[in-house]
Amino acid sequence: MDSTTEATVIADTRRWLERAVIGLNLCPFAKGVDAKNQIHFAVSAATDARGVLRDLKRELQALAQIAPEERDTTLLMLPWAMQDFLAFNDLLEDVDALVETLDLAGVLQVAPFHPRFQFAGTGPDDVSNHTNRTPYPTLHLLREDSIARAVEQFPEAEAIFERNIKVVEQLGDAGWKALDVGARCPFHGEHGEGPS
Repeated sequence: MDSTTEATVIADTRRWLERAVIGLNLCPFAKGVDAKNQIHFAVSAATDARGVLRDLKRELQALAQIAPEERDTTLLMLPWAMQDFLAFNDLLEDVDALVETLDLAGVLQVAPFHPRFQFAGTGPDDVSNHTNRTPYPTLHLLREDSIARAVEQFPEAEAIFERNIKVVEQLGDAGWKALDVGARCPFHGEHGEGPS
């Protein structure tokens, strides 16, 4: 993968983070870790599930070994893998198994985001799905301790999900598009085009 492509994927994800996640306050915990430069952006060159799990293993181990003050969380972007949301969703069972195998259950967890994310019981065009949509398929590696501290600061953390749906519904599809938080990588999602 060339450095220009990697930089584009990271820039797209940063723009989504700044304009959607922080800008719309979809995650009240994101602003602090972003301001402290504690988010690590990693781009996977994987083109299949095996490669994704290999890269995820590396990032999980790296996050577990580094101090939270230096790196609190990791976003692992998959620009050439898991373009199909159902395949991505199926991979999550293997993701959870990997966390267990590495003996990191209770230490780290992985949250899924995808450009075609769809909640159960919604249509593909339902605007509420935007709360979990990213420019690229993304695995968000989180520290359990950080989640626990955040929940202490926001005791009604479970209400965040409902609030987020209201925010994107008020914004509407046109408002979401106006945020301009889509993928700009020219090869994203094209079959047969992988990292060079």
